[in-house]
Amino acid sequence: MTLAELIAQARTALGTAITTRQQEQDALVALRSDDNLTEEAVTAQVARRDAADTEVTRRQESLDALEAEQAREEEVAALQARTTPAANRAPAYDRVARVGAEERTYRPDQDRRGQHFERDVAAAFLGDYEARDRLARHMAEERVERGDQLERAGGIVGTGAFSGLVVPQYLTDLYAPAAAARRPFADACRRHDLPAQGMTVNISRITTPTSTALQASENTAVSAQDIDDTLLTIPVQTIAGQQTLSRQSIERGAGVEPIVLDDLFRRYATTLDSTLLNQASTGLAASAATITYSGAPAKVVEVYPQVIAGLSGVESAMLDMASGENIVVMHSRRWYWLQNGLSATWPLISQPGIASQMGGTNLGASYGSGVRGVLPNGTPVIVDNNVVTNLGAGTNQDEIYVADRNECHLWEDPSAPMYIRAEQPAVASLGVLMVVYGYAAYTHSRYAQAQKITGVGLITPAFTGA
Repeated sequence: MTLAELIAQARTALGTAITTRQQEQDALVALRSDDNLTEEAVTAQVARRDAADTEVTRRQESLDALEAEQAREEEVAALQARTTPAANRAPAYDRVARVGAEERTYRPDQDRRGQHFERDVAAAFLGDYEARDRLARHMAEERVERGDQLERAGGIVGTGAFSGLVVPQYLTDLYAPAAAARRPFADACRRHDLPAQGMTVNISRITTPTSTALQASENTAVSAQDIDDTLLTIPVQTIAGQQTLSRQSIERGAGVEPIVLDDLFRRYATTLDSTLLNQASTGLAASAATITYSGAPAKVVEVYPQVIAGLSGVESAMLDMASGENIVVMHSRRWYWLQNGLSATWPLISQPGIASQMGGTNLGASYGSGVRGVLPNGTPVIVDNNVVTNLGAGTNQDEIYVADRNECHLWEDPSAPMYIRAEQPAVASLGVLMVVYGYAAYTHSRYAQAQKITGVGLITPAFTGA
């Protein structure tokens, strides 16, 4: 996430905190005008208002810190643009690469198709010194503005060795990657490093506990039961994909190899996340206990209690092992449908940081950036479009999952995904084979705790405000 995105998120959070504080203050004013006013009620409401005040202060301090950091980054960038290396003291005027107020050598508003750049490349090979000078200035500008992108990792020869041959960024930076669902749920799981060896992960589960009971009388036998465990064996699975590129596309194209590699990484992330959710027998959907909702037509005020029932089921299964870090996972269409519901009914029990008039909080985060919002009872929501939407007899249902986040375990190799670039297999056809792969293991079944809301009430949503 960029600094600008963090600042936008912090501003949204501050706005929410200010709204909450105002609601608490309004509630306090209303309470003081109540004929049945009690000192305890006023004290409690003042405490809630003060807590909201504290939250506003905290959010403001966080925003101020981020804005100060952004201001400093802008200052450093300006300084960098004005700095001339010591080795280039007093260069000739026409050999100075001025980045900042001075225009770039190749500009998108004057040369949208890059024809000037292409002509200069051809002319330079034919001995045109002025074309070589323009290309050299362009390379100096590129090193200033995106030098970290020009050198290949690991000390391999980078584009700096081929002066003038880096295509202007505006010719390639608007390519449109294929959209991907990525890994919102996987990023919310409890992460572990995958062991260096072996194709299974084994966990011991106590399935027969010891026992205690009241002693019938003195000197009589006390309760006894032999403890026993069951081994939970989790397979290590391999996720992989490949693409063969022509050597011409790599050597004569602009950024082709990084673009293809980026797409393979995006598919890898999507497959991993979808596996965690949807794999037969072991995915979250298969391991969760079912809560059926059959409302017709479906209503937000009816679905929300099913989510609460799911949270109750999670706690009943976990008991003293519950971490309290519960999450709700749903498709984006279901999240927006929840936001479309309108009601004059407020919860009877308010939650910390959420005013009773609110039906939850939308944090304003973009897809795949973590928690999207908070339900009225304080449970965070993960929006993940790897949740399938073709379930049920009509193949148009989705599901809502409720789980203890710390019992959704994911083991990944710290280096995953890995990348293989092989030239020999397709050398006879001038091809380069690219393979992306990685190993992962997961389980949601250390405790049988996950719940899912399913049924005909979760068909394709209609946005009716109900």
